[in-house]
Amino acid sequence: MKAKQLHTWQLSSTQASELQRQLAAQVSRNSQVTVPHFIAGVDIAAGKAGEMATGAIVVLSYPELKVVETSIARGRLEFPYIPGLLSFRELPLTLAAGEGLSITPDLILVDGQGIAHPRRFGLASHLGLIWDIPTIGCAKSKLCGSNEVPSDEPGYYAEIIDGGETIGVALRTRAETKPVYVSIGHKVDLETAIYWVLKCCRGYRLPEPTRLAHLAAGGNLKPERTTLTPTVS
Repeated sequence: MKAKQLHTWQLSSTQASELQRQLAAQVSRNSQVTVPHFIAGVDIAAGKAGEMATGAIVVLSYPELKVVETSIARGRLEFPYIPGLLSFRELPLTLAAGEGLSITPDLILVDGQGIAHPRRFGLASHLGLIWDIPTIGCAKSKLCGSNEVPSDEPGYYAEIIDGGETIGVALRTRAETKPVYVSIGHKVDLETAIYWVLKCCRGYRLPEPTRLAHLAAGGNLKPERTTLTPTVS
């Protein structure tokens, strides 16, 4: 997939934070999602030492949600682990994996934050801008803001509020499990993001795109077709 060259990756933490503030203004919070033919999931798995990692992108057909393509890239995480700046640490590997895809997805679910982020520019928003594709943040944990506990019934949610602004929702996808934290990535609105996360759930806490991407990054998925991108140094 083609990636826009928005910036260099050789940045200090201060420069990265300032860049997030600047790029947040370019995020579209209006939905440009039509009924997708292909939905992708994105995830990263780091090794025990924390420096080497595997980035995985799994493309699923919709509405079947069957794996049609997987691309994996392995390499070193150059940027330090700093909460709120994970996109600068993880996206180079994700972009490398994206180079191996022959199918361009219509929608991407990202295991990470979108605008539910202190500077309203998490990993899902960053990736959406670079690929110019609608993205949704679907994280396993909350980075900022506060919310009430949603009802235990699947489909119920509670808004996440930060600084008086609704930045996402805690969404119950399965009874008696923790919610997932859904937010706008790019080219979607919040209602659309919630809708597609629920449409992609098949009885697990995580929606199929990110669940399968998580398995692929950990080497536990047997895909229909896999592209292994050379190691990123």
